[in-house]
Formats: sequence, structure tokens, C-alpha cells
Amino acid sequence: MKNYFSIKQAAEIVGMTSEALRHYDRIGIVKPCYRDESSGYRYYSEQELVKLQTIALLKSMDFTLTEIGDILQLDNLHKVIEALKQAEENANKKIAYLQYAKEKIKRAYTDYENKLNNIDTKKDNFFVMHIPKRVILISNNMEHASLKNLWNYHEHFYNQLDTSLESQFLFEDMAGMITTPEKSRLFAICLKYPSVEELTILPEGDYLCANCTEENKDIVLRELLHKLKTESNICPNVIVHIISVTGILQWSYQIQILLN
Repeated sequence: MKNYFSIKQAAEIVGMTSEALRHYDRIGIVKPCYRDESSGYRYYSEQELVKLQTIALLKSMDFTLTEIGDILQLDNLHKVIEALKQAEENANKKIAYLQYAKEKIKRAYTDYENKLNNIDTKKDNFFVMHIPKRVILISNNMEHASLKNLWNYHEHFYNQLDTSLESQFLFEDMAGMITTPEKSRLFAICLKYPSVEELTILPEGDYLCANCTEENKDIVLRELLHKLKTESNICPNVIVHIISVTGILQWSYQIQILLN
């Protein structure tokens, strides 16, 4: 039948199952344009195929079938445009999240490959490193590293901002923790930022550093502080921990203390 497609053909074209098309027919979202009375076979035109492909796209953006049905039935162009703009925004959020997850997975399997190949990525126990100025946004309430805090910490910091400022910020894909005598808080390093009071400066300078894990962090920190006290008579008020996610459920630290 010219320009008509059986349910099997239509399902193959749009990448769905025949049962899915039957379900959409039953609930009235997309009905076949023609049904053969003698055989009962359903046939779809190109117009219905476009609707089916639209359903697949909207489902991938987490719209429910009820919401999709409402969009397909809208005859108000302003409402259609508004709905599709929302779909685009959902798609952008999903792409950003998947890219973020991809980077974490890549970092994890790289670390596992290094362990498998016995590659030691750690530096000497204590070393001095010159670090440029860093602008950071300190968390209002996250006090320590945890799986919950580290998995998508950027979202926490964007939520902390006034909505009018969100687009003016860009954070480095690296977490940190700053400790003072008063408190410890996680922070994000700002790559792009406006001039606002909420920001804190980590000054440029030479930092005494040490690599450690969650398990030996306290021991390494005590040794580092002892070295500073005995060799340089320095008792720091600010201690920086840069956090590196080294596996899906693992992370390590680089302790950094300003020397000058």
C-alpha cells in the first residue's frame, strides 16, 4: 500500500516495538490512520511516523506519556513552543549530567588501570609546589567529603547561588575542602565568576603539599604540621585539601599549606 506502513514496518522505522504502537493506539496518543476492516491490520502514514518519532524524543527527555499526549494535542502555537523549549532545557540538563558522569567513569577506570599495571601516581611524601591564585566558593553546609557530597557537587554550588548569577559562574571539575580553626567546608574552584562578596581567595604562593587517602589523611596531616612547626615555626590557620576522585567509590587528597 503506497505511503502506508504496517505496524511492523512503522515500529522498525521509529525504533519502537509493535506492542508500544498498539499501546499508543489504545490510549489515544497516536492512532493508525487506516485499519483494514477485513484483516484488522493497522496502517500508518508518514504523519503518524513523525508523531511517533516525536514521542521517542520527548520520552528520552523524561516527559511522561500524559505530558506527551498534551503536547501532541495542543493547537495553541505559543503553548507548543513553550513546551518544546522546556524539552530543549531538559535535554541540555541531561547532556550535562551524562557528560559529568562520563568524566567520573573515565577517571575511575583510569585509576583502576593504573593499579592493574602497578603505576605509582603518587609523588614524594612532602613536596613544595607553586600554585597560582584560586577563587573559590565555599559551601554553606557541606562539612566533609562523602559519596553523596562528591558525586554531583557542582549542582550543590549552583543551587547555593542566586538564580540571576548562575549563568555567570563556571566551576572546575575538582572538589576541595578548606579548614580553619572555626570550621571545615567543601569548596568549588571558580573558572568564571562575577564580582560578589561570597567568593574567597586562595592566594598565589608556595605550598607545602602531601598526598594521602581518606584512611591516612589525619596521620599525614599531623606529620605535615609537625614538619612545619619544627622546621619553619609555622602554625597555619588555613589548611586546603584538594580532593581527587580516583574510583567510583574512592577519592584521595592533596593537603596544601601556604608557606609564604
